[in-house]
Amino acid sequence: MEMVVASPALPAEMEMALIRDITVAAEAHAKEGDTFFLITTRWWQSWIDYVIQDLTGATSNGSHNNEFGSKTSRRPGAIDNTDLIDDAALEVSNMEIELHDTLVEGRDYILLPQQVWEKLHGWYGGGPTIPRKAINTGFSQTDLAIEVYPLRLQLLLASRGEQTFIRISKKDTVGQLHKRACEVFDLIPAEVSIWDYYGQTKHSLMDNLGKTLDDANIQMDQDILVEIITDANGSLDGACMNLIKGNEFFEQESTSLIADAPKPGLPNENFASNSAPRSYNSSVTPSFYLRSPNGDLDTMHGSSGMVSRGPPSGLTGLLNLGNTCYMNSAIQCLVHTPQFTRYFCEDYHREINRQNPLGNVGELALAFGELLRKLWSPGGRAPVSPRPFKMKLSRFASQFSGYNQHDSQELLAFLLDGLHEDLNRVKHRPYINSGDADGRSDEEVADEYWANHIARNNSIIVDVCQGQYKSTLVCPICGKVSVTFDPFMYLSLPLQFASTRTMTAVIFSCDGSVPPTQFTVNVPKQGRCRDLLQALGNACSLENGEKLLIAEIRNHKIYRFLEDPVLQLSTISDDDHLAVYRLPKLEKRANYIQFVHRREDLDHGNNNSLISWKPYGVPLLAQIPRNETVTGFDIHELVHKMLVPILRNQDSPLLGVQSSVSTRTHGYHADRSKLQLQLIDDSNTIIEKTSDAIRVPQSSLATVYFVNWSKVDLKRINTHHLEFLPEVFMYAPPAKRTRGEALSLYACLDAFLREEPLVPEDMWYCPRCKEQRQASKKLDLWRLPEVLVIHLKRFSFSRSTKQKLETFVNFPIHDLDLTNYIANKKSSERQIYELYAVSNHYGSMASGHYTAHIKLVDENRWYNFDDSHVAAIDEDEVKTAAAYVLFYRRVREQDGAISNGSQLYAKRNNRSSYRPDEESDNELDLPKDENGVNGVILKFETFVNCA
Repeated sequence: MEMVVASPALPAEMEMALIRDITVAAEAHAKEGDTFFLITTRWWQSWIDYVIQDLTGATSNGSHNNEFGSKTSRRPGAIDNTDLIDDAALEVSNMEIELHDTLVEGRDYILLPQQVWEKLHGWYGGGPTIPRKAINTGFSQTDLAIEVYPLRLQLLLASRGEQTFIRISKKDTVGQLHKRACEVFDLIPAEVSIWDYYGQTKHSLMDNLGKTLDDANIQMDQDILVEIITDANGSLDGACMNLIKGNEFFEQESTSLIADAPKPGLPNENFASNSAPRSYNSSVTPSFYLRSPNGDLDTMHGSSGMVSRGPPSGLTGLLNLGNTCYMNSAIQCLVHTPQFTRYFCEDYHREINRQNPLGNVGELALAFGELLRKLWSPGGRAPVSPRPFKMKLSRFASQFSGYNQHDSQELLAFLLDGLHEDLNRVKHRPYINSGDADGRSDEEVADEYWANHIARNNSIIVDVCQGQYKSTLVCPICGKVSVTFDPFMYLSLPLQFASTRTMTAVIFSCDGSVPPTQFTVNVPKQGRCRDLLQALGNACSLENGEKLLIAEIRNHKIYRFLEDPVLQLSTISDDDHLAVYRLPKLEKRANYIQFVHRREDLDHGNNNSLISWKPYGVPLLAQIPRNETVTGFDIHELVHKMLVPILRNQDSPLLGVQSSVSTRTHGYHADRSKLQLQLIDDSNTIIEKTSDAIRVPQSSLATVYFVNWSKVDLKRINTHHLEFLPEVFMYAPPAKRTRGEALSLYACLDAFLREEPLVPEDMWYCPRCKEQRQASKKLDLWRLPEVLVIHLKRFSFSRSTKQKLETFVNFPIHDLDLTNYIANKKSSERQIYELYAVSNHYGSMASGHYTAHIKLVDENRWYNFDDSHVAAIDEDEVKTAAAYVLFYRRVREQDGAISNGSQLYAKRNNRSSYRPDEESDNELDLPKDENGVNGVILKFETFVNCA
């Protein structure tokens, strides 16, 4: 591991400036193939503390504050990345550098562009150097990710009995892998072929040399079989041939399907794991793998000779076909939904809607039903291959084709919608237009909306999973209220630590064309000032010849301008107040003038009750070109022009809102003589309306002129525009939690239901104003389903970052009480739910793994489903920071069933439709074994663990 000696030191402020400029340039031009370097977070933070302390400790004349007792950070020593290196893995893999397989970006390491690393490495030396490439992870050229953990493959040369590990990018080609194999074993390329040997099984000959390893579905820590071709006919040497023959049918120790739960932690899929594939051994009889005609792995079960009551049904795992853990997790949650299990184990074929143009010709429902029956068939059996289902899924949802990583929640959303369309009992959908409330009660309108929905959408999915929102929109201008009642399939709840933040500011037009207007925008939480400027510019339709200048207002004056485009938005607090001034772009440099409003304030402590002037409202801002002559008349004109939109008029209480520009200008000329404003400079000199030149001094901030308002003048304007300047975060945030305190699921629900303004990209057309408005939106829960699916929004995306939130959410396993969240107060039923399934995601955005925690309700026991491996777990192990999608079932009260209401409005054929509120036996109608026992045959069998 190479270490480099440091070069002479530069001043800290110079180092910071160089790194900042290089970073900004690198971010803007990042492309596939660029090299990034890992650096330990510990060293990086010490460098940050050093350069920031050096700047903040400097005095105005440039000298440093070295007073006794001041805390300073010394210049960090050489870069030391050794805590990222796994020395134990190096001994096993014989590779130059092996990283610990549990590293997390931000916590353990930082990724630096090549130019930044070269600067820091040159200044400080040290090492070792850990380069990684940027690869493309999607269809767009901007979908980039740094491959921190390239594929680690074990090359097996059967004829010599040799093996070795290599690291190679998943975006490298089969040809590059072939070349590496030949170099490692010193072989002649023309005499070598390589095989995909995943799970110790020869899957396919890798002869398409131009195909990437990602497209070839090569997985982390899998084996590659290297064969030597010895004659012209392509025959193999004897030793290799014998080995391959021996591997046609694997005869290994059997494994138990139910094992002790593994320790929580990062899984093996897509991670640089140092362990071999898992095996769970027990003393059992062997069984053999055979390959069926469709290419799937089936099993010929061996029997121990014992026939007895075995483990309960529903404990069958799913083979990982290659990055399909997301699918396995979602499927296990759905097939263990009791209503779906009963429905698909009965004769559901009569409800398949093959004519639905929005469906999948019924094939998706058939494939899902067949897979569910396999997973619930009695008898302890080897993991099921979901390949037939995956093929159908890929056919109808191309986004899930291939073997790339995907999101289990996105798959769940598609499956629920696709199954609904395939099983929709409505063959001919009527066109229905829901009418306005027209003064009717919410209950009547909601029932009408739901009846109209059921008339077009009536399936087992609607029966079980769909609820109803009440959505309220309010126009901020005219106060128009619009209420609708919309169906939902699941709730997507935000986590408090989101990667975006909502920021509110008021934009003041300096030409008097529009009144001050409030805007609320979403920006990256770790974004910069340029992100806020762009969002506000889009919101207010900024024109080419205009610019925005953001100012922080304190004590009714401009405290600072936020002009630096790379200024971190984290420096702006939620309780700050921002005024944004819309100005024309000038060719020359400009001087700024801020007009600070003051109003009369009687000094009651003085016997003479003298009038004093107290700062008031939000200052206005104007700009004038430098070195240009300005008169007192010009100054007065600037002020009066900016006040035009807020002048009151005899005919209109809000002239600036309801009138055109020309009308406002007319009102201004009519009323301008009535305003007796007194303008005073900072030396308390009155600025008269004369043509005498006034010198506007150059200031680093803005020259201050005071506008004294008499009580009479204040009555002539709409003071709300001057008085109200909201905080950056308008709505009160949740209560601050102490370190380590869990985020409650109820707090997430509160945040989801909190009233918020619409984002500028999703403006609402107000039917009264006849314009797009940034309305406030409020969601309420009106009708809840039998099965409530809750999605925790852990993944966030912005223009430059992708992030996963590792926040631990404290969700109830029992007694999730949503009674008080129901807006329909005439409903007397308690809304109590119990958790029965969780889809978990471990790892990061770039590389992760999905599992599922499932409760067998009849058995009252929890299990961990990790692809093909199923293990019993304790209930206290269910709650983890990996929880991603939660499945709750309604707990019925003893008398009467709680329904989501779909049966109120749909006539069903009792023989052909399944009602979730029907009473049914606890036993599932499952296929019987050969003895007619609706139970499980205890059989021990062999399987190849492909997790």
